[in-house]
Amino acid sequence: MRIAMLGTRGVPAAYGGFETAVEEVGSRLAARGHDVTVYGDRTHPHITEHLGMRVVHLPSLPVKQLETLSRSGFATARVLTGPRPDAAFVFNAANAPYVSLLRARRIPVAVHVDGLEWRRAKWGGAGRAYYRWAEAHSVRTADALIADAPGIAEYYEMEFGAPTELIRYGAPVLHHCSTAPLTAIDLEPARFHLVVARFEPENHVLEIVRGYRASSATLPLVVVGSAPYAAEYTRAVREAAEGDERIRLLGGVWDQELLDALYAHAYTYVHGHSVGGTNPSLLRAMGAGTATIAYDVGFNREVLDDDAWCFLDPRQLGEAVMAAERDEPLAIARGLRARERAERVFRWEDVADDYERLAGRLAEGASIHSVSRSARRTVQNAR
Repeated sequence: MRIAMLGTRGVPAAYGGFETAVEEVGSRLAARGHDVTVYGDRTHPHITEHLGMRVVHLPSLPVKQLETLSRSGFATARVLTGPRPDAAFVFNAANAPYVSLLRARRIPVAVHVDGLEWRRAKWGGAGRAYYRWAEAHSVRTADALIADAPGIAEYYEMEFGAPTELIRYGAPVLHHCSTAPLTAIDLEPARFHLVVARFEPENHVLEIVRGYRASSATLPLVVVGSAPYAAEYTRAVREAAEGDERIRLLGGVWDQELLDALYAHAYTYVHGHSVGGTNPSLLRAMGAGTATIAYDVGFNREVLDDDAWCFLDPRQLGEAVMAAERDEPLAIARGLRARERAERVFRWEDVADDYERLAGRLAEGASIHSVSRSARRTVQNAR
């Protein structure tokens, strides 16, 4: 089949969950003989093929509210003027305005709807209203909807009565990982807590830093992350950490060897994400065999199978860190169970199988459009 994948920053994956999914799934589909084209940004303009996938680079407007939408608009134009794909996977419900254009050219479209983006604090009233509209428009125009977690699937069923394809992310599994990268930054294996997150309010990095600072924890807290459009929040995190030598802010880390070492050799991974479905960073920690201290929401509990310390505020975070430090055997056991679950439940080969089957069904004419094109939010969820 000829398959198009658009709506992300593209490959090589170097940003977030969507990009990782495109790389992992697209490369496997290409290896199975499918013609896969990925539309992305201009970060790697010299790369025209990656792991068997054709790579197309497109411009975008460098404005938070328009970056994704503008790049996807250019991608849609390229898809419409090129050879017709047998199926198109559009990532991010924000790109809903382009779905009907693709379908008008008889291109079957599946939209990966993401995890309730309108709940993110970074969006103002207009942004949230747009994402709410985009959710509904995706339901009414797509041939299929992809949810990466049971909670997302339940949301679309309750809100719109719309069926979804539940396709999880995969987890990279690390059994042996060098400690040399840690030595270079003066960290001891299994003697630090790790946070990896974009600095956004719904990821609770500030609450984690404040809660840790107020605790009597002895192992340092290593924080990896940044945010291109959140200078004020980043400043608040830095101020909360200032003066505490136990807290180390590493900023963005793009060295994969160092990232793997951090995940694999952390004492715990502290996961503050509260919006979204199956989070790739959490899966990476699980695959590395690291115990988790997680923000207490259904998405995280489901992924971890309720096998983690949980928190909702700085005080609870501090208590969870201290509890983990007091019980090293439990931390080790939880890490081992997490890796076993990642190997068993979150396999990229299985994810690629699901995408391949869905692409085949779409190419043969399967579609939810006839039953979802007139969908509206249910009365109790209209606001």
